[in-house]
Amino acid sequence: MGRRLRAARLWCAVLLAGLLVLAGAASAAADQPRARAEPSAPTPTAPYPGRPPQGSAPDGSTVGGPRLATRGVVVAAGAPPLPAGLAAAGWLVADAGTGAVLAARDPHGRYYPASTLKTLTLLTLQPLLSPRRIVVGTTEDENIEGSRVGLVRGGRYPVSLLFQALILQSGNDAANALARAAGGVDVTLRAMNETAASIGAYDTVAGTPSGLDVAGQSSSPYDLALIFRALLARAAAAAVLRTPTAQIPGVPGWNAGYQIQNQDPLLKAYPGNLGGKTGFTDAARHTFVTAAERHGHRLVVSVMDTERLPLRAADQAARLLDWGFSVPAGTPGVGTLVTPADLAAHTAAPPTATSGPRKVASTYPVLPVPGADAKRAAATVVPGVLAVGAVLVVAATLLGRRHRWGRRPPAAPPEVSEAVR
Repeated sequence: MGRRLRAARLWCAVLLAGLLVLAGAASAAADQPRARAEPSAPTPTAPYPGRPPQGSAPDGSTVGGPRLATRGVVVAAGAPPLPAGLAAAGWLVADAGTGAVLAARDPHGRYYPASTLKTLTLLTLQPLLSPRRIVVGTTEDENIEGSRVGLVRGGRYPVSLLFQALILQSGNDAANALARAAGGVDVTLRAMNETAASIGAYDTVAGTPSGLDVAGQSSSPYDLALIFRALLARAAAAAVLRTPTAQIPGVPGWNAGYQIQNQDPLLKAYPGNLGGKTGFTDAARHTFVTAAERHGHRLVVSVMDTERLPLRAADQAARLLDWGFSVPAGTPGVGTLVTPADLAAHTAAPPTATSGPRKVASTYPVLPVPGADAKRAAATVVPGVLAVGAVLVVAATLLGRRHRWGRRPPAAPPEVSEAVR
């Protein structure tokens, strides 16, 4: 009787320990931060080695001027008060002509760009591909993740139309087809990163041609404005940005063709709008870059990491455009959008060894997104369950051995014994 009591007490202790392990695992899973891009860092690339500090040119200076090294708000002296409702984590408004940055918040903050990165795809690939070249759709295009324009396997699409599908409808399938035409995704990413570096967009690292979230990918309000300004300077690219509609050709046996519309909310709603590019992913949230012109005066605005409420990204951009046009002419900026000519002074090697290769492998893992909490919790709890199971098995083995060593088991009833034999 004493041995049975001691065995029962030992089993209770083992079970209690197991419950404590499970409770700890469940608590740890529950305490995990909401699954976004990089929950532990304010910028998406901070945990990755070999990246210089945000906004840094190769020589270590801040691109566009030292006043742009802030994570806060900076405004040109003598400018009117900023408009209300600017909820974005990062934004910038600049004179697209002179390059003067009139105001910004966290201008060099690295954020996930979402589909605003497609502006870099357009800037990079348009000079490389003949607009008349025909690209044949593939199954991979059909099955691409995220927003699609509807490319069909076997469909024949001119490169010029694919660029329109890329910008107007934010087609990830169009981005994939264009990358294939340019030699593949890896070749395209290398070209995109070289383009970014060539214009001084040092906060930008392309990890996908579409802007889908991958670890290590980034851009900044400053860089988006820089890229969009470069697009405006190219007639062919500027024409794509302002295209209101395009016609996707039909594919026999699949569809009869259809029209796509420009998704820029300001194209028709804001007088003088020169086009824009929206973006959204679970990691990036809402992003937007646009430009407008009044009386020959052009402004470019970028907005990153914001929500639809209380004011959507395009509406925040519209308020920044209104504000920028109200700034007195000749007002000195807080910095400048650099030109390739400006970069010659910043080509010296950096003072530290932090400026590793500007490269993002296409094999970087796709980021966790909201909704993955349950999977992460399971990944935490299951090892705990296995550990508890191992403890119970060991305990059972020891108890069984102790039971056998302590005394002979009683003989089974005849009918059971016969059955076992």
